[in-house]
Amino acid sequence: MSAEGRLLVCATPIGNLGDVTLRVLDALREADAVAAEDTRVTRKLLSRYDIHTPLERYDDNTAAERTPRLVARVAAGETIALVSDAGTPGISDPGAALIRACLDSGLDVEVLPGASAIIAALVASGLPTHAFYFGGFLPRKSAQRKRLLEGLASLDATLLFYESARRVVATLEDVAETLPGRFVAVARELTKMHEEVVRGPVAEVAKAFSEREVKGEVVLAIGPSLAGEVTEPDVEAIAERIDALVVGGSSMKDAVRQVASDTGLPRNLVYDIAHERRTDRPSR
Repeated sequence: MSAEGRLLVCATPIGNLGDVTLRVLDALREADAVAAEDTRVTRKLLSRYDIHTPLERYDDNTAAERTPRLVARVAAGETIALVSDAGTPGISDPGAALIRACLDSGLDVEVLPGASAIIAALVASGLPTHAFYFGGFLPRKSAQRKRLLEGLASLDATLLFYESARRVVATLEDVAETLPGRFVAVARELTKMHEEVVRGPVAEVAKAFSEREVKGEVVLAIGPSLAGEVTEPDVEAIAERIDALVVGGSSMKDAVRQVASDTGLPRNLVYDIAHERRTDRPSR
């Protein structure tokens, strides 16, 4: 136990246990206790790295009771490591209450960064990264989702949300109605065995997911409007422009780069259109 207590906010893997940082592992070993959103999940991580620090449950059901006691322990000189199910505590999880309580008590709070589903999804989406908005979990009811999306329509930023797999189709349909013409990316099971990122115009992605069963944890990324327009991009025209450039002697890579520059679309999304066009052609 150190003379001065600390709350260590430890980011843990969002899927692949190999993504934990060495610094977080050291913190978990040296802490007096680990406050975990789900002790079963955290125990797997500790077992993988032969860590035997005592675990204490800290979730929505126990936060009110255990926050004062954990704050008192930190004030008394203990080091408490705080972890969520996955990712960084405090982001759409109950750990925010303990962090706030320690800060309000003038105690030392140190954040140990690591894996983030939001950042991973943003980068993998191919959507603009100059600015982004994270809205946590979307409302469960369609009318509330639509009102929220309407309020964010004017933001020149990529919008990021957590979503339930069982609601992702309904949510995509609401996005298509409220923000027509947007490009989106659905990032599913990031860093896990069945990781998948589906990109494209929102209406097409909604249709694709309506024809299959969706499982796992989902991050939805919604791109900003294209040059202020809200009409659906002409995917056929984009594909034909790529074909024309390739016929004219451009490589596929250069054609995609040129069309992305001309239209303002993310390069990854133009590539997806080109790839789908080539896939759809009958073999000769």
